[in-house]
Amino acid sequence: MRPSRRALLTATATATATAAFAATPTTPTTTTSHADPLRTGFEQLQASGYAALHGRRVGVVTNPTGVTRDVRHIVDVMHADPHVELTAVFGPEHGFRGTAQAGGSEGRYDDPATGLPVYDTYLKSGKPLADVFTASGVDTVVFDIQDVGARFYTYIWTLYDCMEAARLAGKRFVVLDRPNPVTGRAAQGPVLHKEFATFVGRQPIAQAHGMTVAELARLFNGEFLAAPVDLTTVLMSGWKRSDFYDASGLPWVPPSPNMPTADTALVYSGTCLFEGTNLSEGRGTTRPFELLGAEGIDGRWALEANRLKVPGVRFREAYFAPTFSKFQGKTIGGVQIHVHDRAAYDPVRTGIALLVTAKKVWSGFAWRSDHWIDKLTGSAKVRTMIDAGATTDEVVAAWQDELKAFQKIRKEYLLYG
Repeated sequence: MRPSRRALLTATATATATAAFAATPTTPTTTTSHADPLRTGFEQLQASGYAALHGRRVGVVTNPTGVTRDVRHIVDVMHADPHVELTAVFGPEHGFRGTAQAGGSEGRYDDPATGLPVYDTYLKSGKPLADVFTASGVDTVVFDIQDVGARFYTYIWTLYDCMEAARLAGKRFVVLDRPNPVTGRAAQGPVLHKEFATFVGRQPIAQAHGMTVAELARLFNGEFLAAPVDLTTVLMSGWKRSDFYDASGLPWVPPSPNMPTADTALVYSGTCLFEGTNLSEGRGTTRPFELLGAEGIDGRWALEANRLKVPGVRFREAYFAPTFSKFQGKTIGGVQIHVHDRAAYDPVRTGIALLVTAKKVWSGFAWRSDHWIDKLTGSAKVRTMIDAGATTDEVVAAWQDELKAFQKIRKEYLLYG
């Protein structure tokens, strides 16, 4: 951590954002009235006549979630607007138009709708990604992707990698903010240990970070990049940290094929941990990450999980047959998660409780042989404690010190009340 840089970076980011929007009455602010309708970063940018992009050759890092409230894609909107010179698009995992499944991308092609060149960023970082930005001919890279609030959701590391690549290539970087769909009230869960860094966690942040992408961009710039990129963050208006996505009035566009609803995002930062086990995390069903199970599991798992009285959630005995991924075409048993009190619900504690009880009631329980669970939780601690018979409370207690340290750093980069 480099605390000496924070004051300078905060002042620089504030001055840049203020200068970009000083001529318009729609200046984004860091505190808003809950009665105000939410306006995304893109809506603020568009209302300013694209002031932050005047005279720039612009490339946009985005995916299907980069839409207006009337579900037009921002690339289509910007391409048709003479106030902005949009010359390239950069696609992340799943692709710009969203045609690829998990672990895939669309490659390099020309977009049929606009004719714009689309470049692939997936699994690129550092100089190779900087070379992509250089080859595209843009001088400003804009980021607009809906996040879901979990450390292992790869779009925030696309953000990180693109910021670092833009710095290396000498490009300006602009982040258009969108809501954290599961609120920004608090950070939850273990913090990544650097030796476990991968594309599902580049830097030491909490498993459920409780930040927006603009806040994360400022955190990355102040704490983790080798040197700061020229960063502008275009903030939302009308968003409060306590707001869930349904308060936004925005349409939900699945950020990835297995994130079909905002309800999925609510549970994801906990139940995605089952990717690190031999149980199905519900891929191949209509309720991924809400349905969990395996062959040989019956109603005892739901009974055991409900005995823990995990706040805000109940577990229903469930049977389902995934159409792809683990247990494809087989009927398996498990649980469905039903969140009845979102304010009390802690998805990470819930995920741990389900791991602990699954291991207790099902003799077939196993971790993935590559210890993927360690990459998801950020260290070997969760796996080894559960293997040693630790309770949910004991596992959760083990990460509190590192979480408090992260919360202290996080606080300096929050932009909304």
